Amino acid sequence: MIFRRRPAAALLGMLAALSLLGVPPAHADETTPKEPPKVELVLDISGSMRARDIEGHSRISVLQQSFNDVLDALPSEAQVGIRVLGATYPGNSKAVGCKDTQQLVPIGPIDKLEAKTAVATLRPTGFTPVGLALRAAARDLGTGETTRRIVLITDGEDTCAPPDPCEVARELAAQGTHLVVDTLGLTLNDKVRRQLTCIASATGGTYTAVTSKTQLTNRINQLVDRAATTYTQTPAQVDGTDNCTGAPLLSPGAYTDREQLQEHRWYRVPVRDGQELRASVSVSLDRALNRDYGVLLRAVSQDGRELVRGTDAGSDRTDVLSTGLRWSAEQDAPDQTVCLVVSNSFSSPTATTAATPGMPLELIVGVVDSSPAPNGPDLGRGWGLLGLLALAGLVGGLLFGWLARWRVSIWRAN
Repeated sequence: MIFRRRPAAALLGMLAALSLLGVPPAHADETTPKEPPKVELVLDISGSMRARDIEGHSRISVLQQSFNDVLDALPSEAQVGIRVLGATYPGNSKAVGCKDTQQLVPIGPIDKLEAKTAVATLRPTGFTPVGLALRAAARDLGTGETTRRIVLITDGEDTCAPPDPCEVARELAAQGTHLVVDTLGLTLNDKVRRQLTCIASATGGTYTAVTSKTQLTNRINQLVDRAATTYTQTPAQVDGTDNCTGAPLLSPGAYTDREQLQEHRWYRVPVRDGQELRASVSVSLDRALNRDYGVLLRAVSQDGRELVRGTDAGSDRTDVLSTGLRWSAEQDAPDQTVCLVVSNSFSSPTATTAATPGMPLELIVGVVDSSPAPNGPDLGRGWGLLGLLALAGLVGGLLFGWLARWRVSIWRAN
């Protein structure tokens, strides 16, 4: 009944093909975009990438090997670009080094061999102009109705502010360009974590601390896949409530909201006789939290009965928690409205941790025709089943006895 550790975005490709059922939501954007998804990978090639602290290898070599694996997994229709920062200027002039960002591969169907060769020749060189690179990447992606993603991979703070990269992220978010920045940190430095978390939080993206090549490869693939599966629909903004009665009524689609620490957010979904509700939620952990936290998604009836739940838990890792659920009404049951409740057990490690804005969440809702449970072999019930078992035991005992007598007669003959 429950999908565990499944990114919420993985369901969106299926949901986009569904017919809209029930009452249309007040905030749903039903326009079908015609352009393909676009992603730009922004790679930090500054001097600190020489450090050899990831499984005994240098940060740059781990990035290059991971990048090759990512390219091999890309579908041919993917629209991906590559921008680098700190890759060409080896000198000490900050005025020059802080302008060092170039688009290595333009956004479009990517030539994998050419891209691998270009990245393989990069050597750690200069400064870290993160803010400038983010602005340039946003220009590379352009504007449009679909969500665009920047995946920033870096091992250090911006060494060139202004512009401050967190302010740049807020500036881009305020422009309403449907731009999401996801950040991956190749170091566990606390200052780097705070800056990358701020960048991601400002745009509704995610931050992940990376400590191995496998983790880096998997996370980049996950983010690129998310862009490919969510571009067909920009999530609509919705405001959940603290109870079911006044909760917003949602039809199938994608929605975004924010949830405070240890808060419950309620939504309503109409489900008709013969239909199945499918829902999933992803919550971005965009700040430091206490260990042992979790996200809970429940389907609840109007009279308060819990119908089904999905849950996901984490342990001291800033990332994304995702969970989902499926629920079908009983046969011939009247149409009803199901309440969806998103809850969390987040708690702040310090009094200075920001409580607002809440954690960004993405809620995916689908309503499809119910799928009947597969029929298994019917062995009968009650006395019929008991008789069948007794007969099987009798036949088995007779067969075993006959085989034993046959073996004894063979042994005596020899």
